[in-house]
Amino acid sequence: MKKLYPITLSRALSRALSSSSSSTSSSAQSTAFPLKHVTKGNFESALAELRRHVAAADFVAIDLEMSGVTSAPWRESFEFDRSDVRYLKVKDSAEKFAVVQFGVCPFRWDSSKLSFIAHPHNFYVFPRQEVLIDGPSYEFLWQTTSIEFLAKYQFDFNACIREGISYLSRGQEKEALRRLSMAYEDELSDTWCNMKEVRDIPINRMADVLFAERIKNRFSEWRDGLLQDRHGGSQLQWNSNDSKQQFQTVFFKMRPTFNLTGFTSHQFRLIQLVINKHFKDLSYVRVNGDDLCSQQLVVYTESKDDRDLLMKEVKDENRRVAEMKIQAAIGFRHVIDLLSSEQKLIVGHNCFLDIAHVYSKFIGPLPSAAEEFVSSVNKYFPHIVDTKILLNANLVLQQRMKKSSTTLSSAFALLCPQIAISSKSTGLTFQQCVQVEVQVDDKRSSNWNSGAKHEAGYDAFMTGCIFVQACSYLGIDFKHHSPSENLAHNEKLCKHVNHLYLSWINGDIIDLSTGNKVAELFGTNDFKKKYPNILFENIVLIWGFPSKLKAREITESICKVFGLTSVTSVYHLDETAVFVQFSKPEFVSYFLLLKENLEKSDGPISVLHPLAKLLEGGNTHAGNYETYKEICSSPISKVLFANQAEAVGIKWKREAVEPKIAVESKEPTSFWEENAVNNSTKSSEKSKQGKVHNAKKGFGSSPFPFETESVHFMVRSDLK
Repeated sequence: MKKLYPITLSRALSRALSSSSSSTSSSAQSTAFPLKHVTKGNFESALAELRRHVAAADFVAIDLEMSGVTSAPWRESFEFDRSDVRYLKVKDSAEKFAVVQFGVCPFRWDSSKLSFIAHPHNFYVFPRQEVLIDGPSYEFLWQTTSIEFLAKYQFDFNACIREGISYLSRGQEKEALRRLSMAYEDELSDTWCNMKEVRDIPINRMADVLFAERIKNRFSEWRDGLLQDRHGGSQLQWNSNDSKQQFQTVFFKMRPTFNLTGFTSHQFRLIQLVINKHFKDLSYVRVNGDDLCSQQLVVYTESKDDRDLLMKEVKDENRRVAEMKIQAAIGFRHVIDLLSSEQKLIVGHNCFLDIAHVYSKFIGPLPSAAEEFVSSVNKYFPHIVDTKILLNANLVLQQRMKKSSTTLSSAFALLCPQIAISSKSTGLTFQQCVQVEVQVDDKRSSNWNSGAKHEAGYDAFMTGCIFVQACSYLGIDFKHHSPSENLAHNEKLCKHVNHLYLSWINGDIIDLSTGNKVAELFGTNDFKKKYPNILFENIVLIWGFPSKLKAREITESICKVFGLTSVTSVYHLDETAVFVQFSKPEFVSYFLLLKENLEKSDGPISVLHPLAKLLEGGNTHAGNYETYKEICSSPISKVLFANQAEAVGIKWKREAVEPKIAVESKEPTSFWEENAVNNSTKSSEKSKQGKVHNAKKGFGSSPFPFETESVHFMVRSDLK
């Protein structure tokens, strides 16, 4: 049997290999394309401008550049990945890698010029932690192939890290406000005045005793000087230059105040202790500034009521400053909130991973279940179109794309030849191209050179251009398009809205509005021709076997036990793990049970048995498909799958031993359920019980070879 190896390529690297232009030419032409670059320096003004463009737009195209795609080779999307497992892999990618560029390009139809006006924005994004949130600082992975790819296309890493726009997700903002509210409402909290923590500090060291006494004397002199000055005396003056630097008399909230500087954190605590113990008319407060600095102040108060009023004023001021910091830290998420609130049609290219990143970074933690994710995405973004769907949803479009790949750059060059000026001639005749003009700030142009491919802003522009050309092929005539018309509700387009490829490899399409699986309208997927029937309940996952074993040898050893036609395919996850698909679901449980019994036996049977080569070394483990799903759900990512399984703590799934035949009385209602149900021929419960009984009877722990051979024949005659 032919051995199949997965190819480990990031999305970014795949783009690079499919691009026909060199990095040098892209760099030379990039300055000619009018693209709005946005960093934290010009974010506020760019956001205000973007709000106007999005409000007037017919749709908004987006594209993301990430720091990587897969945290381990086996986390690539495989042909044998069930839909719920594919979601777990997408979830892992979105959680581990960062978004470093975000392209947003609103498109508006200009009926006076019969063309679309595009406003491409290229946002540099960096997950800088601006406010205190529970947990460690942000961490993310860089995939080396993605770094090399971005560098090849002159990605500005300095602009990303130094000038990238930070952000808070909705969940993080909610948590930050909750913490702020708790601190404000707790009268004993040391967040504002640090009163509680200093009450019981013992002063034992001689240096602390002397410092506390010195501070006490100075505050007494200062307070007495204030009272003397009130009665017409002269204000106290310090003799030491150091004292002048450390104790500066100012006014705070119209009250005489000492501004304390130059002390250590320990000395500040001692100062607070002295104030609390010896001075009823002095109050120690810390005032948070608009920047990261704070002021340490000792304020003179006239009475207890005046002191309470001061404390409330300080709390209110600190809360206001903290709320402003939280609002400022929201950063780039304002763009996501804008897209969500305007309910515009969002257009992406093969964008399921992009949408998962948007959810993870700017909304909240990704749900563990795919159904919940689909429902939540539709709540925030009710209208999403994947241009890769459109390229395969129309027979004419599919025929035109037949000689070309459906990658972004290839589709742009093929469908938008009048826009992609620098693209090579395709030698084909096209219908009239829908015109697109670009406007950045006050400059509007219909003539430009090709931009820098794989820069998020330009890729978003290409995505939008492909969309309008695809709409034209679908029969949408923009000349009759009204600005008040919601493009997402157009009868020729609406049947493709919210249809996304969960996996382009498998051709699986989901409907975000329902969660159901959607059949491809035209053509068949090449993978489905090669693997017409993947039956997940027929699959055994085997890992940790001797590295020298090939797929053919694994197949031969299993077929010697279960019959020549018992194995339909073997698929390698990596050199340490394979999927074995049996011809019947019963074989899964029989194999797991046989493996367990063979490993319990210390007799010659373990050496003579056909599976001995597979089990050699004692490190071979196996489980059903649910075991694979459980391993994929772990946030751990070891390079080799066998090491991953060991790190997760899965060596043997006892529940996988019992044979399970799926009997479904109703049709699956969702895409996820449909993929989880075995579509093999159902067995009756009576027949299933008989086979289980025979299997347990045959696969005993007997050490005698001849008994084992008789078991082999029994299994074959019983199950064929």
